[in-house]
Formats: sequence, C-alpha cells, structure tokens
Amino acid sequence: MAKSGVNIGAWAFIAGVAIAVLVGLFSGLANSFVLGALVVLGLIVGFLNVTGNEASSFLLAAIALVIVSAFGKNVLSAISILGSVLDAIMALVVPATIIVALKAVYGLARN
Repeated sequence: MAKSGVNIGAWAFIAGVAIAVLVGLFSGLANSFVLGALVVLGLIVGFLNVTGNEASSFLLAAIALVIVSAFGKNVLSAISILGSVLDAIMALVVPATIIVALKAVYGLARN
C-alpha cells in the first residue's frame, strides 16, 4: 500500500469494511445510498491505496475474496446475516479490483 503521509486509501478501506459489516448485520441499512458509498470507497481504495508493485498481490487477494464471497453466500444461505455482510464487502472490493486491474493493464500496455 502507498506509504506517504496520511493514507486516505487505507482509511477508506478500513471505513468500508466497517460499514460493510454494519450493513450486513443490520440489513435495513442496505439502501442505495450506503451501497453507493461503499462503491465510492472501493474506488478510492483502487485509485489511492494500491501501487504498481502491489497490484498483483492485491488482485490475487481480491479475486479470491470475490470468489469466496460469491460461493460462501450460497453455502451459508441459512445464515442470512453472513450473506448480507459478504454482499456489502463485495460492493467495496469489486470497484477497487476493477480500478487496480485497469491500472495494471495500462501499465503493461505502456511498457
């Protein structure tokens, strides 16, 4: 992760995970505004928090998280709260993954 000054991306990630867990625990909070805020926080994480050297590790971890969240939701369908938490975490992680992947592709194409 970027190591300069106040790391806005790191705080965005921490806030996003906290909001995602709260949204999952209290399903009534899952409205379009809150999910939109998670998407925006994910974009901030993707733009500000992952440097070129970290892209591969981030993408591998994010892809694993998205796959586990998708399949885990099906496996844990009896516990709806966990499914809600996983959905909210995906709303945070997927935008960050898309941004980092696009930055990585751009970096490869540029070289």
